[in-house]
This record gives sequence, C-alpha cells and structure tokens, in this order.
Amino acid sequence: MASEADVRAGLQRAGQGHLLRFWAELGPGQRTALLAELAPLDPDALREHCASAAEACARVPGPTSGLAERLRPLSPESVGSASRGDPETRQRWEEEGFLQIALNKVAVLLLAGGQGTRLGVTYPKGMYRVGLPSGKTLYQLQAERIRRMEQLAGEHHGTCCTVPWYIMTSEFTLGPTAKFFKEHDFFHLDPANVVLFEQRMLPAVTFDGRAILERKDKVAMAPDGNGGLYRALADHRVLEDMERRGVEFVHVYCVDNILVRLADPVFIGFCVLRGADCGAKVVEKAYPEEPVGVVCQVDGVPQVVEYSEISPETAGLRGADGGLIYNAANICNHFFTRGFLQRVTREFEPLLKPHVAVKKVPYVDEEGNLVKPLKPNGIKMEKFVFDVFQFAKNFVAFEVSREEEFSPLKNADTAARDNPSTARRALLTQHHQWALQAGARFLDAGGAQLPEQPSLPQNGDPPAICEISPLVSYSGEGLEAYLRGRELWSPFILDEDQSRVLRSQEV
Repeated sequence: MASEADVRAGLQRAGQGHLLRFWAELGPGQRTALLAELAPLDPDALREHCASAAEACARVPGPTSGLAERLRPLSPESVGSASRGDPETRQRWEEEGFLQIALNKVAVLLLAGGQGTRLGVTYPKGMYRVGLPSGKTLYQLQAERIRRMEQLAGEHHGTCCTVPWYIMTSEFTLGPTAKFFKEHDFFHLDPANVVLFEQRMLPAVTFDGRAILERKDKVAMAPDGNGGLYRALADHRVLEDMERRGVEFVHVYCVDNILVRLADPVFIGFCVLRGADCGAKVVEKAYPEEPVGVVCQVDGVPQVVEYSEISPETAGLRGADGGLIYNAANICNHFFTRGFLQRVTREFEPLLKPHVAVKKVPYVDEEGNLVKPLKPNGIKMEKFVFDVFQFAKNFVAFEVSREEEFSPLKNADTAARDNPSTARRALLTQHHQWALQAGARFLDAGGAQLPEQPSLPQNGDPPAICEISPLVSYSGEGLEAYLRGRELWSPFILDEDQSRVLRSQEV
C-alpha cells in the first residue's frame, strides 16, 4: 500500500489535499481504510475529474444550441417492430433467436450498480418487492425468465443450453446482491453461470471542484454510471469469460424494468439477421414532452439525445401520418455483439464523455460534523451505456409495446409514475390479459363473471388479480393448455405447482 506521504503528495498535485485534513484525528484502522481508498486514484485523473465536473456543472442547462439542424430520425431501414411487421417475419426473427440461444451464443448482462436513492431504499433495487401476490423480487422474476428461456430454446432445438447471467454491481450493491443470491440458492440457476463483477467508483465533487468527504475517513464515492460497463468489462476480463463460453451476442438491460424480456429471441433474432453489431429496443413516446431520451441521428450518427437537450418545438414535430418524428424512446435495453464490445473497450471507451448528475451528497463540514443537505450540493459524473451507439458499424432499433415490455421502477409511491404501484399494475394487467387470451374467465366472490378490461387501468389493479410465473410462461405462450375454458377466482397465481394440477384436470 502507498504511504501517507505518497498519497498526500498525489492529492496536493491534484489540488485535493483537503481530503486528508482530519488525518491527525483518525485511528490506525481509519487511516488504513482512507489510504486504501485514496491510493488507487491517479492524481492527474483526479484533478481532471474534479475540474471537468465543476466546468460541466457551470454550463447553462437547456436545449443544445444548433442541435435541431443536426437531428434526423432513424432511417426506416434501420428500424424493426415487434408488432407492425408481418407475422412470418416476426416468426423468422424468433426462430433465429432461439437458434442462437440453443447454440449457447447468447448471454444477458444486467446493469445493477445504481443506489436506488429515488426509490427510497438502502438495498439494491433488484431485491425490491413491488407487492405481487407471490412476493417475488425483481431479481427472482429475471432469474426465472432466464430459466424459462433456456427451457424454450432447448425444446425448440432438442438440446440443453445455458444463458449466462452477468451482473454489473458497484461498491454499494455487490455485497448485498451476492449475499441475496446465495441465500436464495441463485434461484435454481447454476452459480457458475451467474457472474457478478464490480464497476468503478468516482469521487463526488462540489460545485467548485473539490472532492467531498462523507466521513472524516471516507471520500464520498459514486458508481461511474451504467456507461462504466465498458471499463468494468476490461477490469474484470468479462469479455474473455464470454469468449471462453462461446458467447457471441449480449443482451444488456437495466435492473428496474419489471417487464423486461431477458434474452428476448425476437430481438436477438432481428439483430442477428440484420447483421447488427449494436441495437436498441425503443418504445413510442407517450407525449412530446415525456422526459425520456430519444434514439435518433445527430450528424448522421446514431445516438441517444436527452430530453433536456431537445427544444419543445423539435420534440413536438410531427410527420405526415400525425405521429411524432422523434418518437423512439430509449428504455436502456440493448443488443451488442461481443466483437463490438471488444472494440469499445480497446479503442472507444476513452472517447466517452461523462454526464453531470447533480445530487444531495452527505458530507462533513470543516469542524467534522456530518451534514445531510436538504438540496443538491454535489456532482456525480456518469457515463451512459448508450453513448457507444456512435461507434457502431450497423446500428438498428427495435420498437416494442410499452404495455408489454416497459414499466420501470424508479421512484417511491409518493411519485405519480414509475413507482412500485405502477410497476405492479403493469405486470398484473399483462398477466390478466394473457389469461383472458388463453381462454380463461374470472369470477367474483359471488360467481359472476368479471368484466374484461383490454387496456392498462390508470389507477388500481385490473378487474382480477392474476400472476403467472415466468417458469410457466415467458411472454404468454403455452397458457391455453392450463387455462382454456377455466373459470378462475381472484387472486389467482399460476406457478409450476398449479400448472401441474390444472394439466391433470379435465375442464
């Protein structure tokens, strides 16, 4: 370990000598911990990080000047749709996806390093329960979708296959996630196929460019954003592990989408048959001012433009069909070839520009007192996973239904949207529709048939509460065998045990 003198000299060179201002008050263990945290920080990189954070924060927010003239929607040739194309083409995409999965060429990669501050919990988001009848967490739902997809692909091609699950964590989420998976027996996945790795951390910075101490013996650190994926892949030799397993295609997604379809064969097949090295699922924007990034072209190059960078006039532009011209909302759901990820880690990662996130960061004042600020006081610099689109040789986008595939969990229930209640309703409404489409009817306590409701209710759960285990159905397939002609009482949970009971009964 580096000595105090070496660390102090490096901090002075970086203009961050204040990080050791409580050194004389620290005990031996605290000093060792602080040195261990500070020693890996390169002085020049630290100086640049703090200066660029302050500089970026000082820029006037708002639409980027001159951007409107450089923007273009994605070309129609580069966009596919899960619902608007002909059924034969969709089936061809799905069959190609199943083939690649059956050949053990597909992995999924979960971005799970975030802190979940807005959700108001101190543990990883993947451990959160939104209030489903089964009590399942996001991690369990995702693990079971992987298991079901392995089963489906194997059945299609008469083989036994594996979809490795790579999970990028952070200093905040690695320990709790590893413990949670062990306590739950990895949800019956082979632990050898669940690979946890950790992204880097960066110091939080004040508005005037000083790294923040959250305690006398600890720097306030934050994950380097989901775009920290590319450094983490290199740091932990994850791509080498993928190569050893024969993985060629990687489905990357965020932890908080309760409807995410892991290793979606339709999406995988579409990207593979298009020869894409990089792809993104998108949903149609709900309204012009919706605060989501837009997948489009800037100077002819694909990228995601944040909603704050687009003027209201540009956001509201409509085409001849009346639809929004810039309507492809990014949902952090991506396809990459392993070869593309290798090029990014070796050549392009240093070119990614960090983005500013202004946050409330607890700190110690000059007297050493802990302060929990009531308003934002610090800057966290983050890279975004989608900023690599610009380096793709063949980028494609794939439009999916928001109701079927996107309901993020970002906020506590005190917020109006993207909260535990909206996530729960989205899943239960989907499962209710699957059951109706499979031929089931739901009854109330008096035996009367409940009304069918084709669209997502604005408030409240669907007419009947129905939860279907991912181990029984990945996306609504195969349910007729259990539910056709059935009269069901709410709440109804169709898990593996219940499916066996129904299968054995005559309707």
